[in-house]
Amino acid sequence: MMCRMIPQKREEYLALHRAVWPGVEATITACGIRNFTIFVRGDVLVGYFEYIGEDYEADQRVMAADPVTQEWWAHTSPCQVPFDDLDDAPAWQELEEAWHLD
Repeated sequence: MMCRMIPQKREEYLALHRAVWPGVEATITACGIRNFTIFVRGDVLVGYFEYIGEDYEADQRVMAADPVTQEWWAHTSPCQVPFDDLDDAPAWQELEEAWHLD
């Protein structure tokens, strides 16, 4: 998945991620996500994670309902914009896999 940072919010976004809240990390883990990394180059963010759960959509709903995660998103979302300039697009957009090697 990927999105862009608002250039003026870059340092704020990176500072938040230098000290991710323990409750956010706990919810991510409880929702079956492991090996989660966000890479940055310029204003582009690329997120990678491995999902080990049974029902990704259900786990995403659990994450979205978590009050701590909602508060976290209230801080991080204003720092992000969609990679494509679509009014209704979520900031983080899924990537299509082109190749994979285990």
